[in-house]
Amino acid sequence: MKTAFLQFLLIGSFATSALAASEAPIVDVYKSPSCGCCGKWVDHMRANGFTVRSHDTNDVVQQKYRLGVPYGYGSCHTAEVNGYLVEGHVPARDVRRLLKEKPTARGLVVPAMPMGSPGMEQGNRKDHYDVLLVNLDGTTQTYTRY
Repeated sequence: MKTAFLQFLLIGSFATSALAASEAPIVDVYKSPSCGCCGKWVDHMRANGFTVRSHDTNDVVQQKYRLGVPYGYGSCHTAEVNGYLVEGHVPARDVRRLLKEKPTARGLVVPAMPMGSPGMEQGNRKDHYDVLLVNLDGTTQTYTRY
């Protein structure tokens, strides 16, 4: 009897894990085929439970325009998750927070490519940087500081 109960619990936990994996937010990433740090950011997102579909393109700017990345706030890759834009090396925990809080906004940006941000962990250098929330009107405000 005890063994059957333990098997029931074990099977239930596998089913719950499978369900959680199938409900993982899908992140569509648009990046240059030759960008190494973009691939590392994709790995970071996958390691943090996101399902990532990577789209290699030679016209990432088209996606930035489509999603509303404000001029001057771009980075090397652009992503979309649940209708939000995610520009650049945004940490997975900030994307999770965005999806949980669901602000009325375009999404998040990390302009440029700050050293130490996810995907940019070469060497010991860690730049201070901000993750910015892009409001619907294109203005930004600090979301998180690193």
